[in-house]
Amino acid sequence: MSSNVSKLEELKKRVFFTILMLGIYRVATQVPTPGVDGAALSSFFDGMKGSLFSVFNTFSGGALERFSVLALGIMPYITSSIIFSLLSYSIPALGELQKEPDGHKKISQYTRYATVLLCFFQGYGLAVGLENIKSPNGLPVVIDPGMSFRLLTVISLTAGTMFVMWLGEQITERGIGNGISLIIFAGIAAGIPSGIRDTFNLLQNGEMSIVNLLIVLAIMLVSFWFIIFVERAFRKVPVQYAKRVVNNRVFGGQSSHLPIKVNISGVMPPIFASALLGFPTTISQFVPQESPIKAYFTNIEQLFYPGRMLYNCVFIGLIVFFAYFYSTIQFKTEDVSESLKKNGGFIPGIRPGDQTADFLNQVVSRLTLVGAVYVAAICLMPSILFNYAKVPFYFGGTSLLILVGVAIDTMAQAEGFMISQRLDTAYKVKGKYSGVKRF
Repeated sequence: MSSNVSKLEELKKRVFFTILMLGIYRVATQVPTPGVDGAALSSFFDGMKGSLFSVFNTFSGGALERFSVLALGIMPYITSSIIFSLLSYSIPALGELQKEPDGHKKISQYTRYATVLLCFFQGYGLAVGLENIKSPNGLPVVIDPGMSFRLLTVISLTAGTMFVMWLGEQITERGIGNGISLIIFAGIAAGIPSGIRDTFNLLQNGEMSIVNLLIVLAIMLVSFWFIIFVERAFRKVPVQYAKRVVNNRVFGGQSSHLPIKVNISGVMPPIFASALLGFPTTISQFVPQESPIKAYFTNIEQLFYPGRMLYNCVFIGLIVFFAYFYSTIQFKTEDVSESLKKNGGFIPGIRPGDQTADFLNQVVSRLTLVGAVYVAAICLMPSILFNYAKVPFYFGGTSLLILVGVAIDTMAQAEGFMISQRLDTAYKVKGKYSGVKRF
């Protein structure tokens, strides 16, 4: 009983520590980078919807819009992690390093080094870009442009990203849930109060009726239920373990299953697709008005404006492509097949080895198609409501996926923490009354 109480107290401490770290993160997003006119930058971001900056600003909790020291957020670290995941999948030497006992630590160290390099490049490019833009009122965003501003910006943004990365690691180690995911969750959730405030302003000004508000709330509730249902859904692949006799004792011979999620790739496909489609708009903002190529970028920007038919079609295609691409990284069928073979497991009716890998490839391919269609539907639904149904309320489908997915994973980890304690307590009780000693 006392052990259960102590574990419950430990869980409370972990939850409190997680909330404390997220609170520190939110306070740090308010610290501005020197040399930037905040009002001019805010006016500039009002016309940046649909650009790459808009995507990053959402995940940074508005830090990019305020150009705080956390303007780059955690995205450089995520990009570095994805790069090394791709390299470990395509470069055999790096893949073998990852399988070594200390290989994961080495890969993590390389990822941190790559994050610093990305921060330098992105911070410098962002500083140069800000020097060349002006607000709609014609005011320069950078007060005193020059090399000193660029160096100060690079140092500030790099330090800010490393601080966020450290916070995420502390949450993962000493808190509850995945620290990086929870930081992104906190950044998105920070925009919910302002969204509710804007909705009530629309309602008070008569721009939104009670009926439309009720319809939006109903759609959101159904969307939450549908996302939770799909995110918790998985395909059970039956697995049979062969019997083995060791010291006159029989092991194995049990039936189990291999769970494969429907949405294997998670929320990464829409993030990549949004970032890629936002490049034309982003680049167009940095091209001077007097430049002869400005007209070409303006036409491309209009063609790929969020909500239009061409944008939606390309967006769906990119989501499907990245879903298949990322699922091969998340679920390596060759490694799973090899692991089953080493442990004496096999899928009934399928030979171990290459045939098992081919069968798993077919299962993963079909599930990925279903998951890609589901992700595309969730991401496009707000755009359809906003542009075609004339519902004056917009909530991002990608943000909705992240909010629900991270909440489910965090709750599952907290539940697993308590279940592990119950099993540990049961084992102690059994050992006490059966004379079994634990070493």
